[in-house]
Amino acid sequence: MGYVFKLFDSPISWSSKKHTMVALSTCEAEYISACYATCQGVWLQSLLREIKMNQQEEFELMIDNKSAISLAKNPIAHGRSKHIETKFHYLRDQVCNGRLKLTHCKIEIQIADMLTKPLKIERFKDLRGMLKVTSLEYLN
Repeated sequence: MGYVFKLFDSPISWSSKKHTMVALSTCEAEYISACYATCQGVWLQSLLREIKMNQQEEFELMIDNKSAISLAKNPIAHGRSKHIETKFHYLRDQVCNGRLKLTHCKIEIQIADMLTKPLKIERFKDLRGMLKVTSLEYLN
């Protein structure tokens, strides 16, 4: 799983790590990843408030899985979510409380993929460019 947080179009926080549990579907895997990203986003918001940077009450999280988005937006428990551990429904709570806006992101512009997937060099360079990160070889 991986995420990248940007402020003023510059990366300020990112993470990439293996899931510590086995997900039964891609929807569940994305839902769990989104929950971890939400925890980081909430912490970043509180940090920005502490240093007196006026931020909106809600932040946007871009996810490339529509099923995970609908699962997070639907507060009613059903068959698709009954096996997901309760702690991961923090994501759903943040959406319902208006602190988090979930947006579908096309796979072509999902920057976090460069942290989680093996990519061809062209795709990697495209995503790196979207992240506004430069290779050191260009600095010489």
